[in-house]
Amino acid sequence: MHTIPLLGRGDFSEWRDAARALAAAGISPREVDWRVNGSEELFEVEAPELPAPSATVPPLTVPPAFLPLAEAVVCHTEPGRFHLLYRLLWRLQSDKRLLELSADKDVAWARILAKNIHRDSHKMTAFVRFKEIPGAVEGRRRFFAWFEPSHFVVARTAPFFRRRFADMDWIIATPKGTASWDGESLIFDTRPGDNPGHGDPTDDLWRTYYASIFNPARLKLKAMQAEMPKKYWRHLPEADLIPELIANAEANVRAMAERAASDPPLFHYRLRENAPALPQIVPAGADTIEGLREEARRCQRCPLHCTATQTVFGEGPPDARIMMVGEQPGDQEDLAGRPFVGPAGKVFDAVLKAADIARDTLYLTNAVKHFKYEPRGKRRIHQKPDRNEIEHCRWWLAKEVEVVKPKLIVALGATAVFALSGERKPLSQLRGKPITMQGDVVLYPTIHPSFLLRLPDEAERKRQHTLFIEDMQMVRHLAETMAA
Repeated sequence: MHTIPLLGRGDFSEWRDAARALAAAGISPREVDWRVNGSEELFEVEAPELPAPSATVPPLTVPPAFLPLAEAVVCHTEPGRFHLLYRLLWRLQSDKRLLELSADKDVAWARILAKNIHRDSHKMTAFVRFKEIPGAVEGRRRFFAWFEPSHFVVARTAPFFRRRFADMDWIIATPKGTASWDGESLIFDTRPGDNPGHGDPTDDLWRTYYASIFNPARLKLKAMQAEMPKKYWRHLPEADLIPELIANAEANVRAMAERAASDPPLFHYRLRENAPALPQIVPAGADTIEGLREEARRCQRCPLHCTATQTVFGEGPPDARIMMVGEQPGDQEDLAGRPFVGPAGKVFDAVLKAADIARDTLYLTNAVKHFKYEPRGKRRIHQKPDRNEIEHCRWWLAKEVEVVKPKLIVALGATAVFALSGERKPLSQLRGKPITMQGDVVLYPTIHPSFLLRLPDEAERKRQHTLFIEDMQMVRHLAETMAA
């Protein structure tokens, strides 16, 4: 039996070096006793004697996903984390795809531990409160923060604070280690820090800010405590206000209702009032786009016309070879009366330019012609149209296809795919796969440009943006092939 004592305070290298030597010597997990010494005297622990590599053991290899997983797991306080990681390392030598087996007991447990670490790191970035220390050095202000993480996340989270607060000197002390920044070096100390418990004038600023953003009408106590656990409250100056804010929430909601405006916001009423003064267009007949547009102005096929400013009909050459169909107009499209002029429209224009497609050669329209939204204060929040609303508006879309007679129709999003084909499969299964429709018209499904605006992850947003450009390049290629 090989006994391996470790400090066990989030240093990945101490486990990695020992595990690498043991595995290279052919030592199985059953022959290793990983010891985590919880005593403060362990800070001077001697390095263990490790076996020599075995000539019969092939070189160690692990998939790329193992290293970030292991780096997170070693930061956990779970006593068996080192046993778990060594078992995974050992098993990966004979099963390279082990980490893909989400039902595997070891893999599932490791992912749970890693998830706990990511959550603890997030809480640290959210709940660290710096307090200024008197005595600036060479014009740089000095700050101190005390935080109590559940795990050893100080070293992996401190670079966030270095990037965010690079222009000041600071110390973040915790019971599980300390990080400090002096403008040049980021230093870690695995020894527990001390909390002097002092305050400063910014505490009142935090209280003022928190009181101003607290919305009693949206209070969900369990959700709030899940995001801001009580263990952090005693070190957050704004937490002093929470009990009183909760106790007075119901009374404050009643007071807000009494102060609410009696009239709805003036989103589109001014446009409606001015509608009679607009020049009247003589219907050109239902067999032309202008005739359809004029008829659609008076559309009452579904309740959406009651709240929308106006019908947003399609626009573009009446004989366009390519028709682009989105979901529905947004806030800016509803006010302007034109499709694809809002934030998603700007993204769409940039993608079209990158794919070398001229917007003025396309016929642009939506599956639903009225803006569906939910009022929130002075804002109108987009709501996805339901099946009934799509069915009612399908008549207009079919008429547009009949009049324009495009050779290629691009469905931007799942709503457009359903409106055009009745297909309810996930968009991920249909994207980029041309579908032949009646009359040899080709339907090309892809994402809606608004999808790119909703992605929170920057890397994924860039990846999807590139894929969307590739989709539009394929659309151009298909259109050129069909015209040849």
